[in-house]
Amino acid sequence: MSLKLIGSRSSPYVRKVRIVMAEKKLDYQFVEEDVWADTTTIARANPLGKVPCLLMEGGEAVYDSRVIVEYLDTLSPVGRLIPVPGRERAEVKTCEALADGVMDAGVLARMEAIWPHRADSERSQAWIDRQLGKVHAGLMALSQGLGDKPFCSGIHLSLSDIAVGCALGWLEFRFPHIDWRSAHPNLARLQDKLMQRQSFADTRPG
Repeated sequence: MSLKLIGSRSSPYVRKVRIVMAEKKLDYQFVEEDVWADTTTIARANPLGKVPCLLMEGGEAVYDSRVIVEYLDTLSPVGRLIPVPGRERAEVKTCEALADGVMDAGVLARMEAIWPHRADSERSQAWIDRQLGKVHAGLMALSQGLGDKPFCSGIHLSLSDIAVGCALGWLEFRFPHIDWRSAHPNLARLQDKLMQRQSFADTRPG
């Protein structure tokens, strides 16, 4: 099967897909795309104009990182990352949704602060603070869920850890002033352990 992934190296959602593909040992072509550029052509593959977007051998497009990684996990028996339907699966997908939500809020806060087509007088600090409040609440919940376990959803690497690791890595990249490591040392330990994996080291943003 010939797979093509359209994305940005700085996107945490794209990174999540790239890590899953590495862990599953799937071959693919990576096509870098800047969706903010005037010359972007992403809408040809995804009408929403967002990455990641996975193109299948026949040209069919699959988009939204959560949909893509669920599909990718079915392509190879190597390193199953999502449990079969049931309570454990729901726990993994909920953890992924929470980690993605942290990234969603962080992206909204960042774009409010840097969007070039908006004057400084039009920016809302209250909106930024509201989104960063969601980031901190999400980190607290992730830390409480991790507790003293070796991984987010038990004793083995799963999609939970990949999603959380991508969220933490993106915060370090885009919001270095947020000292989540001191506030949540268990998340820091998890992140350090994940960064020892080749899939994480190879996709570090920046």
